[in-house]
Amino acid sequence: MTLPSQTALEMAEAAAAWLGSLNDEQRATAHGVVPAHDGNADAERRRWFYTPTDHGGLTMHQQAPAQQRAAMKLVATGLSLAGYVTVATTMGLENVLDRMEGFVARFDRERGRDPGLYYLRVFGVPGGDEPWGWRFGGHHVSLNNLIVGGVLVSTTPCFMGADPASSPLLGEVLNRPLGRVEDMARELVRSLPPELSHRAVLLDKGPSDIVTANRTTVHDGDQVIPLVGIWRDKEFPDKEEQAKLQAVSDIFDANAGLTPEDHRRVAYSTVPKGLPGHALDAPKRKLLLALLKSYFDRVPASVSPVSAYDDAALDAVHFAWSGSTEPGQPHYYRLQGPRLLIEWDNTQRDANHAHSVWRDPEADFGLDVLARHHATHHNGEPSR
Repeated sequence: MTLPSQTALEMAEAAAAWLGSLNDEQRATAHGVVPAHDGNADAERRRWFYTPTDHGGLTMHQQAPAQQRAAMKLVATGLSLAGYVTVATTMGLENVLDRMEGFVARFDRERGRDPGLYYLRVFGVPGGDEPWGWRFGGHHVSLNNLIVGGVLVSTTPCFMGADPASSPLLGEVLNRPLGRVEDMARELVRSLPPELSHRAVLLDKGPSDIVTANRTTVHDGDQVIPLVGIWRDKEFPDKEEQAKLQAVSDIFDANAGLTPEDHRRVAYSTVPKGLPGHALDAPKRKLLLALLKSYFDRVPASVSPVSAYDDAALDAVHFAWSGSTEPGQPHYYRLQGPRLLIEWDNTQRDANHAHSVWRDPEADFGLDVLARHHATHHNGEPSR
């Protein structure tokens, strides 16, 4: 089995090769500062998005074909084959979405839905013992990786989405990149007897987005951020485009129809909401584990935490659902346990627009490892 250190070595080789292929102007955009324990120095690395905004870094458009190939080789080192196919499919869906929306300019840029607007940035110097990392993102993709001491120590936040979530292929079949990720959760909630369903289902309506959104860190009481707030810049220079985005954001929120009390019920809390794994029988626990695996399988097997989910760990995972349990209807779910937060929603665009994220609420971006590294190498003594 490949070790985390081998995965990190492959990342370092691919990152160095990509950076080495760039000219000085490209490298100035593609290369960020060394990951640090200090939040101010490390603030840009900890910014992440899933909207079609500037994710920070060098876009595919700004690269020659050979450089694009090198960029995608680096991206592939951080993903399983299934994860890579899902990301590549999501990027390609920009062309589908462009057609659905009538091939119009949007978001104050020449092409609103653009498979070339995916951004890659390397932080620090690949290889060696000092921290370094890389980030790749664009519409519905955000991959965040940190390597310390030659070991890949963090792969979260890890976001994948699909818009459209379902679209036709020839032969009367559907393209659903995240279909099973949705269907297994629905199967689980619909399998619950009434006394357990009552504990798992928080609300009969789904929020308009994942609850913790793109926050760098999550906190007790966090609620949905309206779409208009999940962009790098507060406003577009073009006021008409800003008004259009605000209108769409307002429609999403209105369609969700959540009251202040509803928002409180589905808000993130450090004490998990929903039904704990220990309340499930064996078949349902098997389904819960399969659902978890569908998120952990995004990354290479060498760094997947799935092997840690024995019976005791599964007991502590809570499953919560919000919205209709009927296929094709708006819904949301959450999986939460120690150092685990998974969120899914499919509510926008008549429940044909999916978001999913895997996070470590205590240590996204490898903040725990960076803190220990700082204490050991910069203060003389490790913290206790």
